[in-house]
Amino acid sequence: MSDERDDWDVVVIGGGGAGLAAAVSAAESGRSVLLFESETELGGSTQLSAGLFTAAGTSVQERLGIDDSPERFFQHYMDLNRWQLEPGLIAAFCRGAGPALEWLIGLGVEIPARVSTNAHMPGLCQAGVEDVWRGHVPKDQGYGLVQALARAARTSGVEVVLNTRVQRLLQHEGRVTGVVADDIEVPARAVVVASGGFARDPQLLERYYPDALRAGDDLFVVAADGSRGDHLRLGDQVGADVTGEGWGLRLPTVYFQRLHHWQSGFPPKSRVYVNHRGRRFMDEDASYAVSGGIIEAQDGPVWAVFDERARTSLPPGYAHWNAEHVLAEAEAGRTLRADSLAELAGMAGMPADALEATVRRWNTQLPEGDDPEFLRHRTLANKGSTADPDPIDRPPFYAARLQPAELVCTHAGLAIDAKARVRDVRGDVIPGLFAAGEAGAGVLGERYVGGGNAVAGAVTVGRLAGLGAAAGS
Repeated sequence: MSDERDDWDVVVIGGGGAGLAAAVSAAESGRSVLLFESETELGGSTQLSAGLFTAAGTSVQERLGIDDSPERFFQHYMDLNRWQLEPGLIAAFCRGAGPALEWLIGLGVEIPARVSTNAHMPGLCQAGVEDVWRGHVPKDQGYGLVQALARAARTSGVEVVLNTRVQRLLQHEGRVTGVVADDIEVPARAVVVASGGFARDPQLLERYYPDALRAGDDLFVVAADGSRGDHLRLGDQVGADVTGEGWGLRLPTVYFQRLHHWQSGFPPKSRVYVNHRGRRFMDEDASYAVSGGIIEAQDGPVWAVFDERARTSLPPGYAHWNAEHVLAEAEAGRTLRADSLAELAGMAGMPADALEATVRRWNTQLPEGDDPEFLRHRTLANKGSTADPDPIDRPPFYAARLQPAELVCTHAGLAIDAKARVRDVRGDVIPGLFAAGEAGAGVLGERYVGGGNAVAGAVTVGRLAGLGAAAGS
């Protein structure tokens, strides 16, 4: 910390997307800003992400001839979350997401006006289950987004202190007046908590998101190491309310996957997901906005079933979804393998006739380019897949256990209003305290609206928090 100052206009806790957005926004307003990051580098979970940003009514959409609006975005967002979120906060987020994206573009983030077929191809892609595509994929992914914000922080005079974890908040007569870090009191006119979620803390998971632990040994975490729940501990010191309990994002994965897809690889296109009744129940490529909920609604184990042709067709170079690794799992008996579907069904404890009928029906539909039951042909087309899947008919057959086990982010955090001000347990605003990202709860809800929901929420609400902190309101 600079010893030339004894107080700051704004202190920001956390150097991920939300914290950087808050810091830059406050500094651009002419305020002195000090940012504490608990890890050795900036970026947090945002840097580990694809950088996908969900927004409506943007210049990228306009250049592609897409008519969209924040109002339309709001309706979809609330409907998908069954109106369990505070409408005023969500309306503010949906209104602010487009301008926040344009702000990022002004800071040097590149998002070309072209159609993208996945979260790693720069352009505009389908984020979730929206009817108008809103997933903005930046060049250089989340790393590029963070680098643009970090450059802006340096240019605007934000002072950054790395490898320093804030211990507690200072409060005087009900107002938050600074922080304590390294046992040093740091006065400030306003504080923004943007320290991330709590995915790395098993005790907090048990308390605020116990469903994640249902995955047992299959559970793995891809959130940043700093996701230790500091926001909950800091908020508790000043009587902040907590909202979003029981909500978070887990991506469906087979049990042997332990890394995110771009490292673990992708399951074969020719696969069918079946429940304990041996019945297919979903589009295997459904957005993770809804797929985790569909799988958990099956009231029993779910299996990814594929054949030998699918296994041997897996591309090399990935850690888990490659032909050799799947074979090793089968040899070890962890992935089920059998010479017939009837035998495979017996091993998985499902009716043989049902599994055989499911695969027979699948083989007459998707390999012919049509899926009248679950419309997967539409999802594949949106992902740029032009070749139809192969039939599942070449033994041996495989079944790998599938469940939502990749923990990406947690949604429980400090309750905030439409200006990102933290509320106490009575619902009143705590003066001088703001929160954003996973730390500021209420934007990420029961249903993750689609790829880019977390990054958009972090940057948009982070910007609101930074501007509010700078204005002292």
